[in-house]
Amino acid sequence: MTRSLLDSFWRAVAYCLHPKVILLSLAPLLVVGGGVALLGYYFWEPAVDAVRGTLEQWSLLASFFAWLASVGAGGFQSVFAPLVIVALAIPVCVVASLVLVAWLMTPAMVRLVELRRFPTLARREGAGFVQGLAWSLACTLVALAALVASLPLWLIPPLVLVVPPLIWGWLTYRVFSFDVLALHASRDERRQLMTLHRWPLFGMGVLTGYLGAAPSLLWAMSALTLVLAPVLILVSIWLYTLVFAFSALWFAHYLLAALQDLRGAEATASTVVPAVAEPLRLSPASPPGGIAA
Repeated sequence: MTRSLLDSFWRAVAYCLHPKVILLSLAPLLVVGGGVALLGYYFWEPAVDAVRGTLEQWSLLASFFAWLASVGAGGFQSVFAPLVIVALAIPVCVVASLVLVAWLMTPAMVRLVELRRFPTLARREGAGFVQGLAWSLACTLVALAALVASLPLWLIPPLVLVVPPLIWGWLTYRVFSFDVLALHASRDERRQLMTLHRWPLFGMGVLTGYLGAAPSLLWAMSALTLVLAPVLILVSIWLYTLVFAFSALWFAHYLLAALQDLRGAEATASTVVPAVAEPLRLSPASPPGGIAA
């Protein structure tokens, strides 16, 4: 199983350099980036005013801002509200990028992997587009609820490095496993593979969850973050898209190979017919009740 994970990993890395994959990665960027641009154009200033008014009503934050002013960092108060909005917008962009990669890119990339590696793998179409859409939305809502519920844990330094990647890993594993197998596997095959390979798939999701945290490093530039926010948001969305595209390719290589092995094992088992002992025959020349020598 480890060999399959490594083999599918390096194949996914190589496929990310395919021109078709690079072109496909621009679709989520245009959709999410365009949506962020429109929302920012119409709602940025009202959102900043609303957040700033809400924060000023919190006595704890008022004491915090007073302390910042006493140490010569009073200017941080003016950028705190925009930073809060950006911090809240990034997870939404991540989830939107993940869902769009699953809808727009994963089917095309699965077909690419199929044509190049598994041209003889039969399609049993265990799930349609509506089922995949419902599955993605349900898993996304569960993940968002888990993120909101776990926000207090993010204040504990070790847990902030563990909890979000675990949630993103679970979401990635559930969404991409379903979408990769939707076309080729039957419903029973999909359930069997997702159960049999649950922990390797979850590990793949967690690793890609940590990879997905890498674009967040772009926001570790203090005040320059707000100045370059429009550019950084677009770059972050594209990087998230590439990470999720790699994830989809990794899941596609791993699961289609597992599906092919599963069907091969079933075909081998069905051709093995247990031997049946032939009944003893009486010789015509033997006396009644006798057995031929």
